[in-house]
Amino acid sequence: MVTAAKHQAQGEITTLLGRGATFDGKLTFEGTVRIDGKFKGEVFSDDTLVIGEGAHVEAEIDIGEVIIQGTVVGNIKAKRSIEIHAPGRVKGDLHSPSLQIDKGVVFEGRSFMEAATQQARSGGPAPTPPAPPKPTPVK
Repeated sequence: MVTAAKHQAQGEITTLLGRGATFDGKLTFEGTVRIDGKFKGEVFSDDTLVIGEGAHVEAEIDIGEVIIQGTVVGNIKAKRSIEIHAPGRVKGDLHSPSLQIDKGVVFEGRSFMEAATQQARSGGPAPTPPAPPKPTPVK
């Protein structure tokens, strides 16, 4: 397990897995972590994960927010937002109240917005919209 302490201002990278580095395991952290190498496993944090161009991540990701420019294979649950920028590639399901996908991105999977995210947390069904009123016969 790798942990990173939050010693710097929000937005500054507190930990970096650089190009050429490979890591298998469970990553938990505070602050902002950037991956430019290869990572396989699980990621848990309420903060920010940046997956740089050229990075390859195979993981189940449960995060505050994620910014992707590399390749991700696995499902992502984000509490705040998911941003995928070109030349990013994502294969997996996305759960987030806010999703941004730029032109030039390859995305294979399903996306679920606010109602589905709440359902996943509570384990119950998503709220259904009320049925339209039935017409009353004219006499």
